[in-house]
Amino acid sequence: MAKAKDIKKAVPQLLGTFLEENGLELYHIDYKREGKEWYLKVFIDKIQNSSDGEELYVGSDDCELVSRFLSEKLDEAALIKQNYFLMVSSPGMDRQLYEQKHFDRYVGHLVEVKLYQAVNKKKEFEGTLDGLIDGCVVITDEEGNRFEFPLDKVVRANLAVVF
Repeated sequence: MAKAKDIKKAVPQLLGTFLEENGLELYHIDYKREGKEWYLKVFIDKIQNSSDGEELYVGSDDCELVSRFLSEKLDEAALIKQNYFLMVSSPGMDRQLYEQKHFDRYVGHLVEVKLYQAVNKKKEFEGTLDGLIDGCVVITDEEGNRFEFPLDKVVRANLAVVF
């Protein structure tokens, strides 16, 4: 059985330039067992055109295109021996922020931060993202209070969905 870290390394290599040629980028990979089943979840995003500032979104056609391509490449590589489900999707409107580049991209956006342990009797905070600075998720709430949460104390940091 291939290890999760090996699969997470192999998927970007298998996708090669395919994503870029199709105006897409790899956002995140997750390979894990859920119950009795194994899931390879690949999250893709549109390459953003910074010149006009308009946000571009992944559609179902993009997901299908990548799913077919990656499925074929995974079969050829015979990397995963056990049965698994391949899921290709957008990271969604409430996307989780995983890496420095995600935090950098969404500075100034409203985020929700969930902590492992309470701070001031709260485990959930919402505020404007100031960034991932020196290993801390930094936000400012609507009252102007600034909070710094060490990344290893954060369960999740997601974009907040505002309607």
